[in-house]
Amino acid sequence: MTLYTSMPLELVLSGMNEQPGPYVDIVIGDIKMQVEPMSPGIGKIVRLLECPLDAYLNPQYSPGTMIAYSAPQA
Repeated sequence: MTLYTSMPLELVLSGMNEQPGPYVDIVIGDIKMQVEPMSPGIGKIVRLLECPLDAYLNPQYSPGTMIAYSAPQA
């Protein structure tokens, strides 16, 4: 792959080796999703894991949306 850019290579590749996370898997209704906790009880949706196909069209569950949730029961 060839990348043509006027940006410094360090800036283009910054964060490439960093691990994302930690993520929490939660279930709301019939939708299982992966959430990145932002504060207690509030998180940002990373991706939908298991859900009906029409849930992907619902803007309420799009990645990057902030959502309130309760802590998973152990």
